Amino acid sequence: MPKSGPVAPVSGHGWDLFGAELDVRPLKYQEISDRLRRGILAGVWPVGTRLPTEKELVQTTSFSLNTVRRAVDVLVDEGLVERRQGAGTFVIMQRFPTPQGRPRIGVMVPSTTAYFPTVLQGVDLAARSAGASIELESSRYDARREGACIRKLVEAGVEGLLLTPSLAELDDSIERVQQLLDLPVPVVLMERSLPQDHPADRTEYVRTDYVGGGYDAVHHLHALGHRRIMLLLRAVSEPGDGVCAGYLRAIQDLGLPVLPVHQADKGAWERTRAEEMLDRCREAGATAAFVFGDREAALLTDAALRRGMYVPEDLALVSYDNETASTAKIPLSAIDPPKHRLGRMAAQILMQRIAEGESSPVHQLRLRPRLVVRDSCGVQLGEAMSLR
Repeated sequence: MPKSGPVAPVSGHGWDLFGAELDVRPLKYQEISDRLRRGILAGVWPVGTRLPTEKELVQTTSFSLNTVRRAVDVLVDEGLVERRQGAGTFVIMQRFPTPQGRPRIGVMVPSTTAYFPTVLQGVDLAARSAGASIELESSRYDARREGACIRKLVEAGVEGLLLTPSLAELDDSIERVQQLLDLPVPVVLMERSLPQDHPADRTEYVRTDYVGGGYDAVHHLHALGHRRIMLLLRAVSEPGDGVCAGYLRAIQDLGLPVLPVHQADKGAWERTRAEEMLDRCREAGATAAFVFGDREAALLTDAALRRGMYVPEDLALVSYDNETASTAKIPLSAIDPPKHRLGRMAAQILMQRIAEGESSPVHQLRLRPRLVVRDSCGVQLGEAMSLR
């Protein structure tokens, strides 16, 4: 975290859901306690859940252990959390009730600890600007939980829903979308939609242009002189499918050799899977790889270093997400989805739909991610652009 300038969100822990830039910068420990408090009050850490450990907070904030410990002490004194010997720090106080008469929108995301916290910051900013509040549920990437989460939000009396449902994993995504459209309140999807240009898609959505992100990553690596570029993916997902489509289109447009696309069977990679993927790269003679996402790219970097390889000299890397790319052992170039703006725009569209009803046009927006260039490519962005 930077030590000066505007407060930067810390990825991976759902901080700053209610954060705005302050005219007077608080003390370091107050920054941390304020962000943890906001996350608790927003429901990111419900009652009974454990906060990140002090060691984890030191790693993600770059502040000292004493500063982190003092921040947690503040929350203990306020009665929000309690320390349990040998177990960690746990939330014990319910979030504040919503003021009467304040409009509410329901939000369901797959996770509140990775990727989506920054989206939620944008949602909250737009909601507060409109005088609304949010009710938050997490499906935990479990399609079976989604119905219960949505039902809970509707029964709570929300006036509209922002949803990130499972679609790519379903046999009939069209039927699922129709079920969402039949809900008694307006719905706007975030980071999800039916396949591009599907004529049956009448949903409102704001999503990242995954295809464009995959396309741009390949073009960047090609501009650096790479011709054998491999794509490595996590388990099946809508973002991964889009990234793959963009990768293949770029390979075709540039006339590059088509290398096998490797995808994990399920879940995230572990150390052994990273080593397997490195073997696939070497077998294909790849000099560069586009990896979905940051954690997997960092594991691949570690596997390469254990083999005596150099990044980027022997294998240049671009990751997708830009959540933890800057903190990797070798900072990763990354495709950076506009997460905050996506959440803000989705909430604004939903508020417009609530206010205008059927007279509001149906918004279907794709936001192009940007490329952030770091050490894993071996060249700065200005130099890369000069090679085009």
